Amino acid sequence: MRATLDGFEVARARSLDDVLARFAEGGWSALAGGTDLMVTLGALALAPCRLVDVWAVPELRGITVHDDVVVLGALTTYAEVQAHPLLVAEFPMLVEAARLSGAAAIQNRGTLGGNVANASPAADSPPALLAYGAELELVSRAGRRRVPYRGFHTGYKASLRRPDEIITALVLPRPRAGAAPVQHYRKVGTRKAQAIAKVGLAFAMELRDGVVHDVRLGLSSVAATPLFAERTADCMRGRPLRAIIDEAAATLADEVTPIDDVRSTGAYRRRVAVNLLRDALEAAAAGRAPVDSL
Repeated sequence: MRATLDGFEVARARSLDDVLARFAEGGWSALAGGTDLMVTLGALALAPCRLVDVWAVPELRGITVHDDVVVLGALTTYAEVQAHPLLVAEFPMLVEAARLSGAAAIQNRGTLGGNVANASPAADSPPALLAYGAELELVSRAGRRRVPYRGFHTGYKASLRRPDEIITALVLPRPRAGAAPVQHYRKVGTRKAQAIAKVGLAFAMELRDGVVHDVRLGLSSVAATPLFAERTADCMRGRPLRAIIDEAAATLADEVTPIDDVRSTGAYRRRVAVNLLRDALEAAAAGRAPVDSL
């Protein structure tokens, strides 16, 4: 099925093969939940283009649990993330990111695959996906490949995805048996709900006798892409948690590269990012929950 709208062409796909056929032609983009695209269209900021509506493609749906990973179809919505018991138990940062993504209408239409493909540095789910070490499955007529999400974004609104590829799934490694990592997700916006992030932080850390065994930090709105804070994590590993809080905070302040825009200033974003990390580390050291407000 095809339709036109003031210079736009929309084709509705019923299968993954339908999508790949369009993408192989060139010049087509995927339309999933449309939560970002419709805002851009309404603001008359979207140039006429050709869109493949993938909402009815069954191969892009479903949450499949394996012994070592959980595979989330690219059309998994924020509402579905929040309703899945295993995700709630093992991936609370992603669940919290989904809970804070807009209102009910957005959560019922917004998808994880769309959130990633849209490549906004302010998106809510990427910090958690980075902290969990997520991978992406991409498919084209030439074949299927799996790539680490870390490094997927190559610049502002740019990624490793080829024009003939679509993201079909996100893959999350499950925690190993007996592991109980400290996990914390925090989003700071103009208000507590229905706001675009000024700063977002996802923090996952495994402690052994007070020593940082492993740690991963993902952030939003502090760089041109969602940021995996590698240098900050590196300075913490293998060291006593209480001894590295100041150094970790200083390293993060140097690692982020926030900008001034209509929502905030770079200086404010840097300060908030550091405060979020410092509180998460101090809370972990004291065995308490991080504060709920700054």
